[in-house]
Amino acid sequence: MTDMAIHQDRFLGIPIRPLTRRRIANFAANRRGFWSLWIFLAIFLLSLCAELIANDRPVLIRFDGGFYVPVLVTYAETEFGGEFPTEADYTDPFVVELIEEKGWILWPPIRFRYDTNITDLEAPSPSPPTWRNWLGTDDQSRDVVARIVYGFRISVLFGLLLTILSSAIGIAVGAIQGFFGGLIDLFGQRLIEIWGGLPTLYILIIMASIVTPSFWLLLGLLLLFSWTALVSLVRAEVLRARNFEYVKAARALGIPNRTIMFRHVLPNAMVATLTFLPFITSGALITLTSLDFLGFGLPAGSPSLGELLKQGKENLQAPWLGITGFVVISLMLTLMVFIGEAVRDAFDPRKAQR
Repeated sequence: MTDMAIHQDRFLGIPIRPLTRRRIANFAANRRGFWSLWIFLAIFLLSLCAELIANDRPVLIRFDGGFYVPVLVTYAETEFGGEFPTEADYTDPFVVELIEEKGWILWPPIRFRYDTNITDLEAPSPSPPTWRNWLGTDDQSRDVVARIVYGFRISVLFGLLLTILSSAIGIAVGAIQGFFGGLIDLFGQRLIEIWGGLPTLYILIIMASIVTPSFWLLLGLLLLFSWTALVSLVRAEVLRARNFEYVKAARALGIPNRTIMFRHVLPNAMVATLTFLPFITSGALITLTSLDFLGFGLPAGSPSLGELLKQGKENLQAPWLGITGFVVISLMLTLMVFIGEAVRDAFDPRKAQR
């Protein structure tokens, strides 16, 4: 082998093959998708620190020579010289005055959680945007910006978890069908056709009416119907790859079918599969938003982008609710679509490197 053939760059000690370098270059050549990835990652990482950005508890307190972290630890009012042994209410001016007599308070940029009920509004809720509430409040006197920060985090985590779990199941089922073929493939396809023909939305609405939905229960219900998205694609790729010469040689050497399928055949089928993952995530986000909008999604009071759209529909006199929900959801889905287009270009063998 020549030096060029075995040459590998390294990134953080990890070898990068020429093919991987070409894919990274093709991804970066799609400037729209490249910058969308960085914008999405920045927003998502900020939302992971939602408790430090939007909270009705201080981030740090210096009191009587000691440091306190209320955002992580619960402290009683007596810790700061109060009278009650219950949890300190940092929105109470009396507690704030006690602390500031012997120290200082470091507040987050937004001094409200997603469930903080603001009682001293200047206008009836839903109140319009002010310097205190940047995007106003909803009809239950809760800060809209705080709910967006927490709602974005829940939506993205839900979409990513659903994509990972459903893709793992769909890829495994598609690989088994395509590799073994015959009756396994025949009966598997008929079962998937029957399962895919079920009215998914109606079944989800019926199940949500019977049991109280939670994050994990809703994730499990959607997983029952979303795993079929990649089965046909993986099955077709494995059917094509199982007749290659290296697969026949591996069988002749007595290598187990499990090893051939998951170590040799499936990696070749993953090239086309990976291009669909961002679009599957977008579909999961749309499904969660739709269920929340219809009232069959996350539990009542949870920070939800779909619930914000629902409030905008029910409060037409407060246009900032509907406009804010529309802009946030549109931005989130647009970034995901642009990232998906860049991933598709990265794995397209016909795409010339620039």
